[in-house]
Order: sequence, then C-alpha cells, then structure tokens
Amino acid sequence: MNDRQAFIRHATTLTAAALVPEIRLHLASEITPIWQATEAFLAESGIAPPYWAFAWPGSIALARHLLDHPALVRGKHVVDFAAGSGLAGIAAFQAGAAQVTAIEIDPMAGAAIALNAGANHARIAIDIRDATSAPLDADLIVCGDICYEAPMTRHIWPWLRACAARAEVWIADPGRAYVPRDGLEAFARFLVPTTAELESRASRDTVLYRVMSG
Repeated sequence: MNDRQAFIRHATTLTAAALVPEIRLHLASEITPIWQATEAFLAESGIAPPYWAFAWPGSIALARHLLDHPALVRGKHVVDFAAGSGLAGIAAFQAGAAQVTAIEIDPMAGAAIALNAGANHARIAIDIRDATSAPLDADLIVCGDICYEAPMTRHIWPWLRACAARAEVWIADPGRAYVPRDGLEAFARFLVPTTAELESRASRDTVLYRVMSG
C-alpha cells in the first residue's frame, strides 16, 4: 500500500471539500489526468474511474449531516459503504462514532482512505471486498451516491433493503436516474457545490434518505 499512497500523494492535493472545512482530503482537480495517471501507475487500461480522488456530492452531504448531528452516531458502529475517499467515515469518527469501517472494492480507494484518515487523525478500519453477500453488522450504514448505474443499483438495492432490517441505512442521492423511489424516507437536503467537469453543473441538490427494510 505504500507505493499506492506515494502515488496518491503525488497526484493529489491535500485540501478541504466543499461544505466540510473540518476535513482535509487528498483530492484531484480534474478527472481525466488523474484517471490517466492511475492507469499508467497500475499498468492497466480501462480501469474504473478514480472515484477516491474526489469528494462527491453524496459523501459531502452525509459528512455535513453527521458533523452537524453528532448525537446520531455517538458511540455507534458506522459503516461507510462504497466509501471512495472515506469522507463520510471520517466525519462519523469526528462526530463521535465508537467504530468506523470503510468498505470499498478498489484497493486504490483503500490506500486513499488510509491517507485521508491519517490526515484527519481518524481511526477507520478499511475492508476491501464485495460485501454484498450478507447483511452487515453495524448500527448505521451510510452510502454516498451509489445508484449512478442501473447494474450497480440492481446488484446493491436488495442487499441494502436486507441490511435495513438490522441497521439504520442512509443513502445520499444528488439526482441520479437509477435511485429507486420506493422504500425511501427523505430526512435532509443539501445544495452541494460541484464542478462542471464532474457533474455538468455548478451544484447538486442532494437528498439524504433512510432506506426502509423490505
């Protein structure tokens, strides 16, 4: 992981995300150069976009809500699912969660989460795997913007509903087309600044939903 972390340090800048000045992350300014650099570093082509190098609107909204309402997570086990940069998980730790686990399928994301956690003195367990084979053991599962593709949503949604029978599950939606409209209860809304390159607009109206069991 040291080689990955060295690459991430070189290819990004440690800076605060929009709306969350309390947390600094290793972030890239443009997606195409970091994507190309990551392909060159891994000696692979056609890899998944480096989602870990950006603070996406869903994670920003989750982080802001957690920091503003620490009583919701104080003393609890929080899972940041498909964690990306780890922003929501770091916010949960800062808000007083007793245990935070970041789950990702991308080892590069794991390296970024470790760097970002260290930069913010956050203790976060990093779990690199596809965790959707069984419901998770946690008090709260937060998911920042995971329904951006139809196959991803079909794969994850039944599992999230099953998780909601055992834990509280939050999902952040900045207006993606594939978010199911049943089984959700809105509880917060944020207007999150973004960039035209990432989102084709200057901001995203992002809603936090509670997933109902099903």
